[in-house]
Amino acid sequence: MWVIFLLLGSAAAAAVQPHTFHGEKVFRVIPQNEEEVEFIKSLATNIQVDFWFPDSVTQIRPALQVDFRVEFHQALDVQSLLAQKGMKYEVLIDNLEVALEREFDNNARAIGYNYEKYNNWDMIAAWTASIAAENPELVSRSQIGTSYEGRPMYLLKVGKSGSNKNAIFMDCGFHAREWISPAFCQWFVKEAVNNYGIDSEITNLLNNLDFYILPVLNIDGYVYTWTNNRMWRKTRSKNANSSCIGTDPNRNFNAGWCTVGASNRPCDDTYCGPAPESEKETKALADFIRSKHSVIKAYLTIHSYSQMLLFPYSYKNSVTKDHTELNSLAKAAVSQLNSLYNTRYTYGSGAATIYLAAGGSDDWAYDLGIKYSFTFELRDTGRYGFVLPESQIQPTCQETFLAVKYISNYVLNNPY
Repeated sequence: MWVIFLLLGSAAAAAVQPHTFHGEKVFRVIPQNEEEVEFIKSLATNIQVDFWFPDSVTQIRPALQVDFRVEFHQALDVQSLLAQKGMKYEVLIDNLEVALEREFDNNARAIGYNYEKYNNWDMIAAWTASIAAENPELVSRSQIGTSYEGRPMYLLKVGKSGSNKNAIFMDCGFHAREWISPAFCQWFVKEAVNNYGIDSEITNLLNNLDFYILPVLNIDGYVYTWTNNRMWRKTRSKNANSSCIGTDPNRNFNAGWCTVGASNRPCDDTYCGPAPESEKETKALADFIRSKHSVIKAYLTIHSYSQMLLFPYSYKNSVTKDHTELNSLAKAAVSQLNSLYNTRYTYGSGAATIYLAAGGSDDWAYDLGIKYSFTFELRDTGRYGFVLPESQIQPTCQETFLAVKYISNYVLNNPY
């Protein structure tokens, strides 16, 4: 184990170029026993490790897949240590910088807004205005708050005007580096608008339901991934008595807040914040949903990666009173998703399917009384992870749209 400590001396070098990824590797290991779990934890204690799956070192257990990124000056040493330990490992990404360059692989030219490319925040903000202006009968834009750095949080309401309509709330972009997530919210609005009056199913949904769409929750973090650090996850708020920035917005809700699967250390990626809803972004989201919770019947939050459809609970092992129905609905929605490209999704309650994690928005929404509360973890299962190429935006969004449409029809036909 002494070899690990040789890495400590080079840890400071990472600060020289914190936002470049030349030579950085993403490893996958599946620890077979507690000794191997402790070995991975010791790595994380002594060097900078960015956990992609699970989110935190505390969630590692035997037989659970572990994907993690290591900086370039430590990557070969880590590879040697894994080999010396006799642990089976896979290098998912051999050079992250190359993978990032290949992320923009869609050379398609589009007239107008391009839904098959990753769009930065300025483009998305402008799009929210134009899509509403071009479709006044179906789309309206409002602002539910501002981010920590002062950016407007735009919300789109999609649906034909009418009274006594129930609603579905969907948000994207909780974690800044999960770019496929905002891409789906944009795609969903485009599909809904373009198919109204053409597709009878879409027309019926928009006539009888309202869809509240928040294209990006963590706007500051998203901007930061475009300008400074592509692998940033958290918000960009300052933390008292710490030089470390940001809170994990999906650990910041009052649902078993900071009890498990979250960190109380501001430097950690799963930092829960100083209090529930401490972040301006999560507070704005929660306030809006509380104001509309009598009509919002479903809450859908879009994340990546790992190809899963999850429902409460994640902050405790006990099942909800609606477990059987939610499980059945998830199974059917996954079947719809799978029908297009045969993409395999797993489904179930968060705690049982992946790991315990407190403070999530889906658990909070369910406890508020929104029965149909789901978290999507979009493509892929690790080959690209958070750097899913643009060429996969269209198929990912197409298949996810089928699942969301199925859930929406179910919500419409099973009121409560």
